[in-house]
Amino acid sequence: LSTDKTVKVLNILEKNIQDGSKLSTLLNHNNDTEDEERLWRDLIMERVTKSADACLTAINIMTSPNMPKAVYIEDVIERVIQYTKFHLQNTLYPQYDPVYRVDPHGGGVLSSKAKRAKCSTHKQRVIVMLYNKVCDIVSSLSELLEIQLLTDTTILQVSSMGITPFFVENVSELQLCAIKLVTAVSTF
Repeated sequence: LSTDKTVKVLNILEKNIQDGSKLSTLLNHNNDTEDEERLWRDLIMERVTKSADACLTAINIMTSPNMPKAVYIEDVIERVIQYTKFHLQNTLYPQYDPVYRVDPHGGGVLSSKAKRAKCSTHKQRVIVMLYNKVCDIVSSLSELLEIQLLTDTTILQVSSMGITPFFVENVSELQLCAIKLVTAVSTF
């Protein structure tokens, strides 16, 4: 592909990333029936997964060998980071570590040990798939940092995203990817 076409593809991917970058997967509509809530959740998870695929595609394009400088579009990189941070904090951390869950009923305050003791370890297949894709994104971001110099603001966002997984339980694969990311950030 020519550089112009690659840039156009990346701009299209950015719009797909933006589509799922602020969607919360933790629905709780009290008025909806169980079927309606399941349909909404499926629709949202489809859009979130599509956005994760767009993130991976964009990062894979940027980390490919011999890419021209025009391909490293700051807006696309920032959108990937924004998407990843949002879904780590609002989707994955609450699913994997009950300390990060918010009680929708405003129940009593439980200690972190009590929350973890009540947690079930069963995860939906789509959540596990999203977790694996986010791990790939974090790992690929570390590769991108080795290739392309990023702005200070972007580096701050990346470094906070790389440090937070160490305070979350049950995300060991993500922690391994975060080690690569923090190492890449510290080389600046």
